[in-house]
Amino acid sequence: MRQLNRRILLRGLGGALVTAPFLGSLLERSARAQPAPKRTIVMFTPYGCITNKWFPAKLDGDLLAQDLEPTTLAPLAPHAKKLLIPRGIRTMNEWTANNKGAGYGRGQGNDWHTQVMAAAFTCQPVSPNSNDPFSFNQATKFNATAVGPSLDHVMAQQLSPLGVPLLMNVGGQVREGATAAISYSAANTIFPPTSAQDALKQLTGLFTQGQPSPDDWQISKGKLLADLVKDDLATLRRQDMSKADREKLSVWLELMNDVVTHTTEALCGESMARKLGASLPFAGGSDGDVVTRAVNDSMDNADIYSAIAVLTATCNANSVIFLKYPSDFIYAGLGITVTNDVLAHRVGSSNLTGPCVPTAVPDLLKLDSYYASKFANLVRMLDSVPEGDRTVLDNSIAIWMNECSDGLAHNLNNAPIIQAGSGGGYFRSGQIINLDADSGATPEQMLGRSLDQCSEGASTNADGVMQGTGTDPKFGNAPVNKYFCNLMNAMGMKADTLGFPAKDGPASEVTHFGYSDRTEDFCGGLGAVSSAAIHDPGGFNQLKA
Repeated sequence: MRQLNRRILLRGLGGALVTAPFLGSLLERSARAQPAPKRTIVMFTPYGCITNKWFPAKLDGDLLAQDLEPTTLAPLAPHAKKLLIPRGIRTMNEWTANNKGAGYGRGQGNDWHTQVMAAAFTCQPVSPNSNDPFSFNQATKFNATAVGPSLDHVMAQQLSPLGVPLLMNVGGQVREGATAAISYSAANTIFPPTSAQDALKQLTGLFTQGQPSPDDWQISKGKLLADLVKDDLATLRRQDMSKADREKLSVWLELMNDVVTHTTEALCGESMARKLGASLPFAGGSDGDVVTRAVNDSMDNADIYSAIAVLTATCNANSVIFLKYPSDFIYAGLGITVTNDVLAHRVGSSNLTGPCVPTAVPDLLKLDSYYASKFANLVRMLDSVPEGDRTVLDNSIAIWMNECSDGLAHNLNNAPIIQAGSGGGYFRSGQIINLDADSGATPEQMLGRSLDQCSEGASTNADGVMQGTGTDPKFGNAPVNKYFCNLMNAMGMKADTLGFPAKDGPASEVTHFGYSDRTEDFCGGLGAVSSAAIHDPGGFNQLKA
């Protein structure tokens, strides 16, 4: 291959983007086909959802657009054939109000957010432990952290060029305390997020610190990136590349133009955080309940983060990308007047009991629909970039995960998870797959109970243990650890002799991840349950194509 100018697209840009992984046909042509790159992109939202309207009524079988249209997942209906909904999964270390230590409850007793957020992707207990669920001890309630690394770091150690993931906090929030952090680089070590501005700077060389460069200045005055680099771009296009790569470059440049233009308008700071969601009009919807749906697909401030994730994935600048939506945040642009934390509690505060606020459920449905529209835009952008005879989406795994199932019950069984992309053919697509069929739950039971208590003036704590709006704990308990094993195996990761992920390990299949795959084993903290282990190793065979 002829040596390409590392500065061919933009001063300081080309090295990351014009290498063979980005435009594969620029490799020296050989008889052996090069495997398509794979990426994992996770969108994480806090405080759960209104499960009755989030899940499709169908519990298993082909996933059709009409299954999604009556739900808050309606924005994803056009992508149904490329979606997978794994049903019946439980995430680990559930907080419950009756947790008194080992032998009780379904997790540690620190705090209903601290331990759940920390365990979401680590599947590890937090330390220091508390067995008093209503203690306000700062060390145990608000500052306890996970005792092991999170999935994004475990994956990035093997897959990402620098060995670390790209984590961005959507909206630019920088606070990352124990009650909100999901990314751990090591035991008790919270990983700081990268700003959208810095992530874009890594891809383009624009918006550097200090004195603006000539390129910064021209972009800030409205010049398109494509115009700025048109001569260098013309040189690149004269290279010997395939038709698919020419199409990929065109789509990439169009997306980059859009991202750079929008970023110069909002620059990913506090102004963006205040505007998050404000530019997306919503309209009322239908079937008796107030279900709001997006009517505008234009890029808003949240979509800038998704677009940077897509550009990063397309360029293979990082194979592991996490987007975390803000906690304790007011989505004023959606007409919501309280934080999403308060909203999830339904009572106008963070209390666990009290009469339901009349607007709580309509506002929660509005927020659920907004998140669905953001995931739909991420999926659409990934699917718009051609890659050989597929798209970047087809070769990737994009996942939307929630902190919990119902936001008042804080329950972790029956987790709302939806995936797009097959990871290059590893996963089945266009399916809803019940992974907890042995529980005998009916489709109606697996919709959850988010609407059971919130009629105007009704108590939200009818059963006395804050579980009345959650899914019955008998159902939806297939361990998330197994799903994480599927993700790592789809990405081609290695494992040690015990099956735990290990860089350069001798085994080619990951079968173990985390502290335990039974949430009860987390009660009392690290070591309190002597039998804590991975009891059911391996991934879910039902999810494999």
